Amino acid sequence: MRRSIRRIGSPGNTAIAAVTMFALCSGIWLLRDGAAPHAPPQPSAAQAARSGQGDDHGGGRSSAPAMAPSAPDRIRIPAIEVDAPLMGLGLTASGSLDVPPAERPDLAGWYEEGTTPGETGTAIVAGHVDNADGPAVFYSLGALRKGSTIEVDRRDGTVAVFTVDAVEVYQAENFPDRKVYGAADRPELRVITCGGGYSRTTGYRGNVVVFAHLTGSR
Repeated sequence: MRRSIRRIGSPGNTAIAAVTMFALCSGIWLLRDGAAPHAPPQPSAAQAARSGQGDDHGGGRSSAPAMAPSAPDRIRIPAIEVDAPLMGLGLTASGSLDVPPAERPDLAGWYEEGTTPGETGTAIVAGHVDNADGPAVFYSLGALRKGSTIEVDRRDGTVAVFTVDAVEVYQAENFPDRKVYGAADRPELRVITCGGGYSRTTGYRGNVVVFAHLTGSR
């Protein structure tokens, strides 16, 4: 099941807005096997941005200098055992963000018309939480904790190292477009998958979003 992404004029990612659902986020395998034992983890309130922090998810941590633009090839999140290749994602004819092929649950994607991970701005990585056969690449994203490391291998041979500032979950109808996709004056990363609880009639209710910023490179 695909639900479209509304279009807005956010600086930095002008063509996209709220990722309400990705293809095959209907949880077909949960329907088959029963949702309760298999539902993916969701972030706790403790992993959200601190009260009074506003849109600054940096938590006071300094940012590393921005890197030159370079397409990413791989994302690693050791804390949840993610080590996945990245493909470029564009927009569909209807203006929604395209998704990796359903038959490749190990594959994630990045919005290649926007910021590359490591350069100044907000880079977007997205992937499935599951497919018809079971868990996919970002099944455990909701279990990620503040301070965890995300590494992105780039085509120029460098590695962009990000630190997680917050992990939040939003219902589809309340997805904060500009908070997630808006322009940033430092290198930031968003990693997004389906979440927000599960309904046997409508599938996943929203999205899990990881907020991170660049803290190193090599």
